[in-house]
Amino acid sequence: MPDFFDTHAHLDFPDFAGDVPQLVERANAAGITRIISIGTDLESSAKAIAFSEQFEGVYAAVGWHPNDVLAAPDDIRPQLRELAKHPKVVAIGETGLDYYRLPSHKDGGTLEQDDIFKRKQAQIFQQQLEVAAEAGLNCVIHQRSAFADTVAMMEPFVGRVRGQFHCFVDGVAEMQRVLQLGSVPSFTGILTFKNGRNIRDTLAATPLGKFMLETDSPFLAPVPYRGKRCEPAYVKELSEAVAQLKGCSVEELSAATCAMAREFFPKLK
Repeated sequence: MPDFFDTHAHLDFPDFAGDVPQLVERANAAGITRIISIGTDLESSAKAIAFSEQFEGVYAAVGWHPNDVLAAPDDIRPQLRELAKHPKVVAIGETGLDYYRLPSHKDGGTLEQDDIFKRKQAQIFQQQLEVAAEAGLNCVIHQRSAFADTVAMMEPFVGRVRGQFHCFVDGVAEMQRVLQLGSVPSFTGILTFKNGRNIRDTLAATPLGKFMLETDSPFLAPVPYRGKRCEPAYVKELSEAVAQLKGCSVEELSAATCAMAREFFPKLK
């Protein structure tokens, strides 16, 4: 059975409460030998590290999610630097920008609140890029409806910090821009959805060996599990769909995506 990695899962989310040991066993049985548990704030990041200590094949990314930045202190760098020293912390993140869920999109929200939210997102994103550069790590990037601004903030770090543009749903031109930065897209089960044609087109245009696979568990379960809780074992179904789209064998896809992940996450063993 070919090995695959789930490079983005939220093992600390309530959806998995009490089920993580069994979840890891199911992943291993499906050939998923590495799982990166993603932090969304300092507490979540500490839990990701705890899972990495508990399970041999689990690693951690530590960071603060852009949708949660209003709860962040003004400077998260000191705590993040300490977390990043852990031997199984392989990246900084999930970080980035998200303009999809702005306050003005909700009843009573204002454009002034949007500006405050955007400024705090940029502040916390910048801090995480700085910590990543200091620590010699790359970043797990969340961007939604904010591609241009995300790229603009990453450009000064080219050559020092690369980004895994996780849950990539943009077009071919955006994918090519990501590769120009030295960064990589990462694809989820969305590409198996009936309405995921644009993502399949982007994947088809992405060179083999220049992308990663992930579940974004507990979200975005691939067909045939769509609508159910997603988990790392479902990379198996995702990999089969991707191999078909790329016109390669599952073994070739395994070699290419695992090599990409090991290169991008230097502490992943």
